[in-house]
Amino acid sequence: MIPFNRPAVVGKELDYIADAIERRRLSGDYEYTKQCHAWFKQQFAAKDILLTTSGTSALDMAAVLTNVQPGDEVIMPSYTFTSTANAFVLRGATIVFVDVRPDTMNINEQLIEAAITERTKVIVPVHYAGVSCNMEVIMDIAKRHNLLVVEDAAQGVNAKYQDKWLGTIGQIGCYSFHETKNYTCGEGGAVVVSEDSLIERAEIIREKGTDRSKFFRGQIDKYTWVDIGSSYLPSELNAAYLLAQLEQADVINQDRLHSWQRYYDGLQSLAANGTITLPTIPTDCTHNAHMFYIKVKDLTERQALIAHLKANDIMSVFHYIPLHSAAAGKKFGRFHGEDVYTTKDSERLLRLPMYYQLGDDAVDKVVGAIQAFYSQK
Repeated sequence: MIPFNRPAVVGKELDYIADAIERRRLSGDYEYTKQCHAWFKQQFAAKDILLTTSGTSALDMAAVLTNVQPGDEVIMPSYTFTSTANAFVLRGATIVFVDVRPDTMNINEQLIEAAITERTKVIVPVHYAGVSCNMEVIMDIAKRHNLLVVEDAAQGVNAKYQDKWLGTIGQIGCYSFHETKNYTCGEGGAVVVSEDSLIERAEIIREKGTDRSKFFRGQIDKYTWVDIGSSYLPSELNAAYLLAQLEQADVINQDRLHSWQRYYDGLQSLAANGTITLPTIPTDCTHNAHMFYIKVKDLTERQALIAHLKANDIMSVFHYIPLHSAAAGKKFGRFHGEDVYTTKDSERLLRLPMYYQLGDDAVDKVVGAIQAFYSQK
């Protein structure tokens, strides 16, 4: 069986975990956490970045940092994971969903401004498949309407828009290091803070609402409860595993890009005759090969193709039932405008196996199985 995903192991993970155990410091913010923070700051020129227990935790922190209150509105695509919306719903916000672009499955930046009301506080672009939203337009809209931008870059680590790293463009960015992501520690994430005025509060929220970080730096002689917050620190074991991955980030990235391109080239003939649709990478985006997906004719064809691939020992998946169609989406949000592409294209999209060291033989087997499926049709 070719699995859909296999978490990367690059070699030093067990050594670093053993060293963390030997140091007898397993809770967060010790040596390995600090090294991860330093890596991100250096590589992505981030003002501040803090590891969290998950991408969901990073989004939860972001929602608190934006100071969203009950009755406020937050604009985002409906085609995203529940965590994107949950973070703001937990603060009492109403979610305003807008349609996606069919080429990237990202939020349609041309529809955002019409969805803004006097209650709008935040725009949340989601960089689907590690391909950036049109951040130039989104940041311009946000600036003109005095709105904050929280980038859901869970899939966008080590990808760029123009010359900027995803997650560092808006005031706040959120990463995920779940085992399905390019760089992983099983469960983990990070919040990127690019607004100076938010940095100190981010530390406090992450440390259960205390100024404990200042205490550890010797800036105060004792720490106390100063704000709302929770325990968002991952353990040193998670950070140790993640550091090993980050040190080989370029190796992992190049390997995934190679597999992505082999898929693209191998399936080009089916795309050329209109049988399937392949991903689009806008010219101002540098993607990270987080996933490779195809779009088929409709839901019925997708289900048949999934069954065909499974019969050939290949695991493929779909995801994201549009949030606005879910029970919670109807309760906590609304769709602005017309759903032209969100539902229709979500039913067409199929994700193929993609992971570090997938290998040419596996890619070719998947491509061959897809070609055989359409040849039989």
